[in-house]
Amino acid sequence: MSSIVDRVKRALTNDDRVDARQLAERLEALQRFLRVTDPYLPDNDLGAAHTLVERAGGRLALSQDHTVVALAGSTGSGKSSLFNALARLKLSPVGVRRPTTGLAHAVVWGPLEPANRLLDWVGVLPRQRFIRESALDGDDEAALRGLVLLDLPDFDSVEQSHRMEVDRLLGLVDQVVWVVDPQKYGDRILHNAYLKQFKSHADVTIVVLNQADRLNPTDTDLVLTDLKRLLDEDGLGGVPAMATSAKQPGMLTELREALEKTVAERQAALRRLSGDVDTVGDQLAATIGPPAAEDEVDRATVRQLTEALANSAGVPAVAAATAGSYRHRALANTGWPLVRGVRKLRPDPLKRLHIRPSTGASAWDDVGIPTEESLAPVPRTSVPEADAAQKSAVGLSVRAVADRAAAPIPEIWAPALNAAARSKLGDLPDALDRAVAKTDLGMDRKPLWWTAVGTLQWLLTIAAVGGLGWLLAGYAVRALGLPKLDYPMVGSVPLPTLLLLGGLLVGLLLALLLRPIVNAGARRAQRRAEQKLRQSVTEVGREHVVAPVREVLNAYAQAREALTVVRSE
Repeated sequence: MSSIVDRVKRALTNDDRVDARQLAERLEALQRFLRVTDPYLPDNDLGAAHTLVERAGGRLALSQDHTVVALAGSTGSGKSSLFNALARLKLSPVGVRRPTTGLAHAVVWGPLEPANRLLDWVGVLPRQRFIRESALDGDDEAALRGLVLLDLPDFDSVEQSHRMEVDRLLGLVDQVVWVVDPQKYGDRILHNAYLKQFKSHADVTIVVLNQADRLNPTDTDLVLTDLKRLLDEDGLGGVPAMATSAKQPGMLTELREALEKTVAERQAALRRLSGDVDTVGDQLAATIGPPAAEDEVDRATVRQLTEALANSAGVPAVAAATAGSYRHRALANTGWPLVRGVRKLRPDPLKRLHIRPSTGASAWDDVGIPTEESLAPVPRTSVPEADAAQKSAVGLSVRAVADRAAAPIPEIWAPALNAAARSKLGDLPDALDRAVAKTDLGMDRKPLWWTAVGTLQWLLTIAAVGGLGWLLAGYAVRALGLPKLDYPMVGSVPLPTLLLLGGLLVGLLLALLLRPIVNAGARRAQRRAEQKLRQSVTEVGREHVVAPVREVLNAYAQAREALTVVRSE
């Protein structure tokens, strides 16, 4: 696009009608618009804009010293006769029953060689190209030097290929002279299919009432007045409208002067491009509406998405398993030592789901370098797969994200937003499973009170075992007939008995008293795990659903800004 900008700047100097810098900015903005919208909007809505960008680059790369003017008209309008009369040579075949030919003829005022590349681009065959000026003309034709005049096929030809050729050439020329005759100047095809479509090109449009020699002056004025009325209805008010006749050279003076002015200004190509940009800008206006921020997806919608993803990922089940793991580990550390071994034989609830009680905490070393463990593939969990209802809830939540983002902007963006929201839907199950597996559930930290209570339980157990051993020793002494051992007394209770019963009863009572505390800790661990898991799930949702949607919204914002420049005048 930079080459187009440079060419516009070189081509337009000292122009008081079309601002060169602004036209360059508009063309650059149009390409920027296409660059950001191409991935999201239908090709049919952008086709005209792409064609214009390509045509602008092609036309501005060619001669700026030549102005391509086309004579366009219907069958029998005298277009070819007018072409020959302006050239003062018989170059294009004339016939009242067309089509005579489906090819355009071109006549060049001045040397042909400099205009050949331009005519190649327009698509005029070499054998249909003619040179107007010669040494015999002197300076008679100097005012038109640089004019490339085309005689187009009839736009109402019975041959479809001829009509297609007319439409193609009308999209390439710099200026159009519409040739009408007194009988068909109000033809609906002419006005509806062509003139109304050229309302953005009024400054490069001329309408001539040809064959005016058949009318008297009064009738000519009446027909011209009515023709101008029709042009006003077409949106072409103020367009030059004049009477001409190929048979009377004096009736070509006004048209010839208009062409001389066009050639002298050398701005028709740029005026045509400016009008094309206006037309395309108006067409693209339907694709852009109110501004939309990238954070258009509100918190409520994200929460709804997170809730659906959390249920699909089995967050409630993992959080419940975390609570069970807390109880399992707490009782294994603080329970009665005599039954701890039995409890340790039971599997940890988190390990049943193939989730390590602690993940992520040791994934980085002290200087912030990933450890080998963190770089290893994350194993899949055994969390139950989402059921049909949960999958449906995820789908509805994803659609809600797209719908919320699409609400304030034109409907044409809705399919792109919906596709963006669903673009990574197939990766969600694995991403959620990895997120759950990698979440640090905070179960690696062993509370100090577990150690204190566990130590106390061991002391009580040792006291009970010591008391039992002491009593058994006394029974053994008596059984062997040895002198009876005298046990120290605590009140009326022997100390060994007190140690045995006290150690057992206090240990059991301590275990019972700690149950509510362990359960409370398990509930806290469950809430903490659920919160962390939901944070991980939210990040997955943002990365796989919200982020693609925001990319589309960002493209919309850039397109809106670019179109504002395109439509500036």
